[in-house]
Order: sequence, then C-alpha cells, then structure tokens
Amino acid sequence: MILKSVKFITSAVKKSDYPDDELAHVVFAGRSNVGKSSFINSLLNVKNIARVSQTPGKTRLINFFLVNETFYLVDIPGYGYANVSHNELIRFANMIDEYLTHPKIKIAVLLLDIRRVPNQDDLLMYQYFRSINTKTLIILTKADKLSNNQRVKQINLIKKSLPNIMNEEIITYSTKTKENQDKIWSVLETSLEVKYE
Repeated sequence: MILKSVKFITSAVKKSDYPDDELAHVVFAGRSNVGKSSFINSLLNVKNIARVSQTPGKTRLINFFLVNETFYLVDIPGYGYANVSHNELIRFANMIDEYLTHPKIKIAVLLLDIRRVPNQDDLLMYQYFRSINTKTLIILTKADKLSNNQRVKQINLIKKSLPNIMNEEIITYSTKTKENQDKIWSVLETSLEVKYE
C-alpha cells in the first residue's frame, strides 16, 4: 500500500463518539504489553501517531486513525491491564464490547508476542472474534528477538494453543526490520475489498 495520509481523528468511549460515515474499519487488539502502539507506528511509517509508553496499557480509549482518507485503523485498549481497578476493567470491557459490534469492521488484527504462548486473555479475544464471525489476522510481534529455529518452534506452539484455528493467517513482524510489512498490507487490502494506492 502507498500511504498518502494518516490522520488521528478522534478518541471514543461510546458509540456516539465514533466517526459517523460509511468507511471500513480495521481493528487492532492485543495484550497491553505486546507492543501495539509501536506496531501501529511502524506499519503506518510514522513516529508517534500511536502513543508509545514505557508503561504497558496506557491506551484507555478507542482511537481512530484515518488512512488515505479511505478507511479507519482502530486501536482498542490493550487487555491484561496491571494496576487497574475492578470498576475500570468493567468499563473497558463494556466500551470494547460495544465497539466490536460495529458493522463496518472488516478485519481484526490480533497481536501476540512471538516469545510467549497465548494466555487466557489472548484466547478469549481470539475466540470472541471467531464468535462474531470477524475475519482475524494474527501478527506475531517482536520476531527479531528469536532465531529462525526458535521462531518455527514458537509458531507451532502458538498454533497448537489456538482452538480450532482454521483460515486465520499468521504473520511474523518486527518493528526493527519491518519484515512482512507488505504482506500484512496485502491481507488488509484484500479484506477491505479494494486496492488502495
């Protein structure tokens, strides 16, 4: 994809805050320490459009970024929060559940750390996307941290941990090398049902 423009549009906590138009959405989800903000910045070839923090889980709102004036990249709060109250967890869950029923979501990108087997939170998010029939692309982040042999072993372990994995594509990625960036965009473009150039 040729990226011509990327704009932060709004942060939302409820449906009335979402952009009111017919553009497609690509939603990004992942554990709060998976490096989601760094991944989004890297994928979009910008430095700080998604805020990167030394403290995982700082994204507390649903953030909408308009790409090429043609679709939204949507960053939802990371899950598995540390130091968050029970009431805050419930608020996050309700906010995310409401958004994930949005009819314009074309694909969900689920980020997993390649060095770790998915935990219960990862599995719940994966199964949730399956339950609402949302196409899911699985990205294994921090791929540069492992050797090729270690990658193969971890990919196999991750596949085995995901119940009833079927047509979901699994792609490795590193924010340092940007490996497979074009492949990721190709999958997203196909899901958006149009070639953005």
